[in-house]
Amino acid sequence: MRLAFVFAASLALATPASTQSACGGDMPCATPSGSYRIVLPEGDGPFPVVVFLHGYGGSAQGTMSGGAARAALARGHAFIAPEGLMRPGRNRTSWNFHPEFPGPRNEADFLQEVMQDASARFGIDPARSLLTGFSIGGSLTSYVACARPGDFAAYAPVSGSFWRPHPEGCAGPVRLLHTHGWRDQVVPLEGREIRAGFAQGDVFEAMRIWRAANACARHYPDKFETDGAFWRRIWLDCAPGSALELALFEGGHGVPRGWSGMALDWFEAQIGPTQ
Repeated sequence: MRLAFVFAASLALATPASTQSACGGDMPCATPSGSYRIVLPEGDGPFPVVVFLHGYGGSAQGTMSGGAARAALARGHAFIAPEGLMRPGRNRTSWNFHPEFPGPRNEADFLQEVMQDASARFGIDPARSLLTGFSIGGSLTSYVACARPGDFAAYAPVSGSFWRPHPEGCAGPVRLLHTHGWRDQVVPLEGREIRAGFAQGDVFEAMRIWRAANACARHYPDKFETDGAFWRRIWLDCAPGSALELALFEGGHGVPRGWSGMALDWFEAQIGPTQ
């Protein structure tokens, strides 16, 4: 309880006093088609920003209390948690992530709405932005990266990828780090059928699609690393300005311990120093 109190207090202090009464910290920020929560690090902006999409049934508030928010703040990044929509006839939030099952909101447009609003209110730097997400949030991250690679500087889906049918191709090169559990049975590496005509995709097929988008010279990685709990496969001989990596970990469906530090190291290598 004390840790939660200290973190909540630090979030309030990290948000400029002039914006606390409107939104930020514990107060969600409203946009025309949704809402988001944001916390800012100490110092002067514009700040690089991590945008984290929660999983099925999650919430922006819950995301703000997680380790990813603390790690981002500690390293000088703003942290944004957009809010998913409640699905019609259900009592849990989700994202309209599947291109063949459009919902009431275009999520890519919503995320740009969030970025524009946060830029105007808080002075974040969209040119140094990481879109990431867990599970279905990771799926939405992948689809935005594929269809609109220039919307964010880099992408880092966790335990979520494309669904079937896989995209025939993507719009252009991306910087992308995909992280997935070796033992994941909720979103297996090979995917699974949820119901007739609605099936998760294959992460290895997704990596093939990313290699094609990035014009990588070979289908196999150019570099292999073991970094703590992660087995990393890295493609280097690809289009200028792109980046592609698959990080596997031993566990199941989740955001693994150590992921925030690894992902932020990778992101900062793409955008340069935060200070």
